[in-house]
Amino acid sequence: MENYNDDCKPISVKEWIITGIIASIPIVGIVMMFVWAFKKDTNPNKANWAKAMLIVGAIMIIIMLIVSSSMPSYMSMTESTIIGSTPIPATAP
Repeated sequence: MENYNDDCKPISVKEWIITGIIASIPIVGIVMMFVWAFKKDTNPNKANWAKAMLIVGAIMIIIMLIVSSSMPSYMSMTESTIIGSTPIPATAP
């Protein structure tokens, strides 16, 4: 049996499942990510995981802001081509 430091013991599957469930709860999950990431007595494995999830979340928000900020210019460009296009003639009944 391997000897682990008390603060660096492997996290059980049960604890990871509970962690995942808590992390998926809307506002509570974000708060807990910060708690797990920066609390001194958190298992280092869970702390590193929480820091990684916060970094990935921040990157995703930045990407969404960049994409969404480019959408108005794309939409106005699309509208101008639709408005300037030749109308389709109505067919006789």
